[in-house]
Amino acid sequence: MGVHQTRYASATATLTSSRRVLYMDRKSASRQQSLEETLASAVQASDTELDQILQEVDQISTALKSKDPDHGTVRVAGHPAVWSAVKQALLDRELRYLALTDDLTCLYNRRGFFAAASQQLKRARRNSETLLLFFCDVDNLKKINDTFGHQEGDLALIRTADALEQTFRGSDVLGRLGGDEFVVLAVQASQTSEEAILNRLQKFLKKSNGPGSPYSLSLSVGVARFDPKKAVTLGELLAQADEAMYEKKRKSKLVAKTGI
Repeated sequence: MGVHQTRYASATATLTSSRRVLYMDRKSASRQQSLEETLASAVQASDTELDQILQEVDQISTALKSKDPDHGTVRVAGHPAVWSAVKQALLDRELRYLALTDDLTCLYNRRGFFAAASQQLKRARRNSETLLLFFCDVDNLKKINDTFGHQEGDLALIRTADALEQTFRGSDVLGRLGGDEFVVLAVQASQTSEEAILNRLQKFLKKSNGPGSPYSLSLSVGVARFDPKKAVTLGELLAQADEAMYEKKRKSKLVAKTGI
C-alpha cells in the first residue's frame, strides 16, 4: 500500500461523523452478524425505529416473565421474531439512506438536500425567519486527483464534509450536490453572522490541513440570504449562491494574475 493509500485508510478510519461511521460499518459488516451485534450497532447509531422495537420487546418479555417461570424458553422462542423485526427495520433504514445520502461523504445527496431544505424554507416562511445558503466548491479537485490519485481526491471530499459538519449546527442541512460541489442551508442564521460562519469554516479547513497533507485544502464559497418576505424558490436561492461563489473565484483569479 502506497503512502497516500495508507494516509487515506488511516484518515477514514478515524472519522467522527456518525453518518460516515454507519456507512463504513455497513460496508464491512458480516452477513452472519449476530442479533446482539446488530442491536449494539443500532444503539450506537441512536436508531429510533430499532429503539422502539426493543422497548416493545422488553415490555412483552417483562409481561411473559411474570406469568412463565421458564423465561429462558420464552427468550429463545422470541429470538427469531425479534431478529425478523430488526432486519426489516434495518432494510427500511438502508433504503431510505441510499435514496437520500451521498455514498462517499454520507451527507445528503442532491435529492436528500432538496427534500430537507425545502421543508426548512417552508418553516422559515411560516415563522418569518432568515436563512443563509452556502454554496461551496472544492478548489483544484481535478489537480488533486491528477497529481495524487482519486483516493486522495476522495479524501479531500471527506475532509471537506468533516469541516462543514464541524462548522455548522446539527439542525443545518448539509449536502453534496455532486463532484466538488457542497451546499449548506443554515437555519436560524440571524443569530450568527455570515462572516463569523466563514471564519469558523476557514479555521476547521486549516485544522484539516495537517503536516501529512500533500496539498492545502480550500473552498470557494458563495452565500445567498433567504428573506421570508420575498417569494424565492430553493432553486433560485441556489443560483444566487452559485453566482456569488463564481464571482469570488473570478476576483481571486484576477488578483492572482495582476497582483492587485
